[in-house]
Amino acid sequence: MAKPRKNKRASAEKQPASKGPDAATTWGPDRFINRELSWLAFNTRVLEESENQAHPLLERLRFLSISASNLDEFYMVRVAGLHEQVKAKSHTLSLDGLTPGEQLTRVHDAATNLIARQQKQWCILRKEMRAAGIAVLDREELSKSEREWLRPRFMEEVFPLLTPLAVDPAHPFPFIPNLGFAIALKLKRRADGRALNALVPVPTQVARFIDVTGARQAPEAAPPPAVPPPSPRAARSARSAAIATGRRSPSPDRSISPCRCSAW
Repeated sequence: MAKPRKNKRASAEKQPASKGPDAATTWGPDRFINRELSWLAFNTRVLEESENQAHPLLERLRFLSISASNLDEFYMVRVAGLHEQVKAKSHTLSLDGLTPGEQLTRVHDAATNLIARQQKQWCILRKEMRAAGIAVLDREELSKSEREWLRPRFMEEVFPLLTPLAVDPAHPFPFIPNLGFAIALKLKRRADGRALNALVPVPTQVARFIDVTGARQAPEAAPPPAVPPPSPRAARSARSAAIATGRRSPSPDRSISPCRCSAW
């Protein structure tokens, strides 16, 4: 009769329970790095690639976009899990000795610094892109011909999709889809001057960026076709990066062509 084989893995897992003078030093929380903070450090290294002047301009922009989309997914999955633990009043410690609430506090502090760094880098890249011939325009920078070119396009393609939603005690808070955008408004009623709050969800069916170069070259011509709407994840990352190259190019700077685009 064959003898049963011993489970060496199970016996190995029991070894940390053995008592000894160095047990606390070997298996204490100081020996571990928090998983969530380690991930944020990794995403910071991705952002640092966008600061590397050795990379081509659009490749640096691509790294910034990746960093932004990574952070979105991090909050949807890992931070959401920590919130569920806090909601369930769980006090289970992580391997590094932190409660879910303590982890959330440290994650938010690290993420706040990361987001500020992303925004700073976007401002730097935006200036460099403008110098290279790619300008992402604010509303105040649009010329008269560009405004006239955009007005009928807005009324025909964007305005019919806008639905203002009231935010007050008489109405439940409006649903905002995952990775969605909404414009928060504070209004004043003309009749009595009462302050009102409202949300205008930004429709996902329209393009986030519109090339207005044609408006300056041929104002009387028909508007060029719209840029196809990005995927939800790309739309979210576009908050930090206006243009994300979907295909890696050995030298993106060589293919830069002058253009002006407006983001709404």
